[in-house]
Amino acid sequence: MAGEIRQKMIERTGVLLAMKGLQGTSFTEVLEASGAPRGSLYHHFPGGKEELVMAAVAWVSARSLERIEQLRGRPAPEVADAFIAMWRDILKASDFGAGCAVVAVTVGADTPNLLESAAQVFRQWRGALGELLALGGIPAARAPALAAMLISACEGAVVLARAERTMEPFDLVATEQRALVKAATTRKPRAG
Repeated sequence: MAGEIRQKMIERTGVLLAMKGLQGTSFTEVLEASGAPRGSLYHHFPGGKEELVMAAVAWVSARSLERIEQLRGRPAPEVADAFIAMWRDILKASDFGAGCAVVAVTVGADTPNLLESAAQVFRQWRGALGELLALGGIPAARAPALAAMLISACEGAVVLARAERTMEPFDLVATEQRALVKAATTRKPRAG
């Protein structure tokens, strides 16, 4: 039961970060959503909000990496399409109300630990996506840059779409990203 409450707190924090940012994520909402008693925050997270946010960032990262890993062995353009679709799904499902929890932590980080936690996630995403793009037909020397570009472009497109409350800027960026990945693909996918 205690493990379930802790996990619910982590998951709810991840969702709130994506919707409200770091400063907008309150302990009260986390506790209400998880059904945890008032004093349980420091019981489950002795390091307070920082520890909870770092756990939520790790949870968000693990979920994203699972989705990225499912693309292993697919051609690079399909990898890009699926990565783009992941962000599109978040925007649609939340009616432009949610973005990336890791970006929220990056922008709002008030401690080096939180910033490093976000940086680690972005490094993991770049590494995983770069590996899959290389396996999918992108030259190995170019794959890391394309992975960084794809992540950066999608994150920026999510921000624009949320601000404008329309998919138009997201779709414009997505179209260009797809074209770049397709043009950079020089061979058939190889087993990974």
